[in-house]
Formats: sequence, structure tokens, C-alpha cells
Amino acid sequence: MNRVDNLLEDLRLHRGTLFPIVTRLRAMALASGPAITEEVKYGGILFASRTGFCGVFVYTNHVTLEFGDGSTLPDPHGVLAGKGKLRRHIRIDSEHDLEAKKVGDYINAARARSDAV
Repeated sequence: MNRVDNLLEDLRLHRGTLFPIVTRLRAMALASGPAITEEVKYGGILFASRTGFCGVFVYTNHVTLEFGDGSTLPDPHGVLAGKGKLRRHIRIDSEHDLEAKKVGDYINAARARSDAV
């Protein structure tokens, strides 16, 4: 098993209710373009195309989808949170939030921005 598989197995065993959210976010990130890579770093899964574009992190009762350059992303649905200089995130409490918060739009926008760098 590689580090991503190990982390996913740990989440499945210890954060079972959040595991489906993580696996759907992972699938969305990996499907957002060709040659997407993933690695475990900072306790989550980071995704990259030409450069890093997002990360998935699990907390006790929710998951966050984080964008290192999130302040540069458009926010047409008003779901990006955070007031830092660059970072923004989307808090996801249930699988329903994936569609309701249009998470795929943000993943695709971040990946496209990564490819443009």
C-alpha cells in the first residue's frame, strides 16, 4: 500500500461517516484533468497538476477542501471561507454539500489556474 491508500484505510476505519466524502472529493480531484498527482502531506491528501491546486483534510466532524491560492479563485456560489492572505477552504459536513456547494466547480477552477501557471 502507498501512503494515500494507508491514509484512506485509516479514515475508513476511524472516520467512517466522513470516508464517503473524502473518496468522492478524491475522485473529483483526480478526474479534473490529465496527469493529476496526489500525495499525503500535512495530514491530508494534496492534489497537483502543473502545481498544487487543492487538498482534502479530515477533522472530527467535517472535511475541508482547501485551496492554497484560494483568494485568487472566483467565488460565484459564495462558499469559500477564510480570511488569510491566500488560503481559502470549503467546509463539507455531508455528501449533500458536495452538490449544494458546487464543489466540482471550485476544483476545476483551481486545477485550471494551476495549469495556467
